[in-house]
Amino acid sequence: MWAGFAWDYAVPGLRDRAGQIKGADFLHLYTIGTLARERRGSDLYDRQAQEATMRRLVPEARGLLFLPLYPPQVSLLFSWLSRFPYGAAFLLWSLLSASLYGASCYAVFSCCSNLKADRVTVALCVLAYPAFWALITWGQTSALALACFALAFRASASGQRLLAGLALGCLAYKPQLGLVVGMVYLLAGEWQAICGAGLSAGVQFAAGWAYYGTDPLLAWVRALGRVSSEMNLLEPRPYLTHCLRTFWSLLLPWPVLSAALYALTAILALIVALRCWRSRAGLDLRFSALLLTTVLVSPHLTVYDLVILAPALMLLANRAAASRDTVLRRLLYGVCLLPLFGLLTRWTHLQLSVIAMAALLAWITRTCAGRSLEPAV
Repeated sequence: MWAGFAWDYAVPGLRDRAGQIKGADFLHLYTIGTLARERRGSDLYDRQAQEATMRRLVPEARGLLFLPLYPPQVSLLFSWLSRFPYGAAFLLWSLLSASLYGASCYAVFSCCSNLKADRVTVALCVLAYPAFWALITWGQTSALALACFALAFRASASGQRLLAGLALGCLAYKPQLGLVVGMVYLLAGEWQAICGAGLSAGVQFAAGWAYYGTDPLLAWVRALGRVSSEMNLLEPRPYLTHCLRTFWSLLLPWPVLSAALYALTAILALIVALRCWRSRAGLDLRFSALLLTTVLVSPHLTVYDLVILAPALMLLANRAAASRDTVLRRLLYGVCLLPLFGLLTRWTHLQLSVIAMAALLAWITRTCAGRSLEPAV
């Protein structure tokens, strides 16, 4: 994958060998960062204004269109990058994303005593994870979400529930990834974590409000309300998505039935995650269940967002290294590698990665029920 990436990008200019803009999704972040720097809050959710700005900033981007859905504060984060030419800004963001990804994986790896004898193998697996490749290729923001989850895991492991909540509240920049953990924490009565999450999320939105005022926040809420009617723009290639909603919509041609099955299975997954979290099983199992459910239940989850599963894969690999559980090992391989075969769903209409994730969640649930007195990692 990385050899292909290098070959594809090793051409002069801002377009790769296939004629696509390098780091295409980063172009949207670069554009809203420019809007923030120019204090054009009224244009944050105006597609025509953003398209004109993109053409001005990167003439090669003619014809590209993005659905603006990030909350206003995200534009502030990228305002400093917009001061650089697009190519340099994309390179800087790629290096920062890779650093966050590496640091997050190391933070979890340091808790995995059974893997420490295989550092080289672990490092190769971390580099070869398909979601990481997708993250860098598209220039997306998912490394930030991974860092939030990794910090929350370390804080939970040390009993610092408030800090865990503060970390998870930062997911407000990508709310669909905080949906499950918010509901599980609320139903489990994790009040310290909930207070921390509310505080950090509130600070984020307060920063956007202080910089832009109220109108962009209201425009963002209205944009979210239109998402269901604009899914073709948000997900132009649904085979790249890996969650229960797209699993059912790809499998069944009847929208009402697929939506009903999504709601039913999402509720079931939430119940499973809550039971795992309230069990007395090790934190590695409980947190892995939380991450898998986050991916499955999210209403929109593209392949690069699967980087948030890296802690779960590592924690469960640590468990597999100490046992002879071949089922667990095979499920880990499936969850890691099956997203590479998403293109097959254009013909099969069956997203195998979602089946593998659901099976792994079922394995965790069974293990939590059968070994409820295991110590945490």
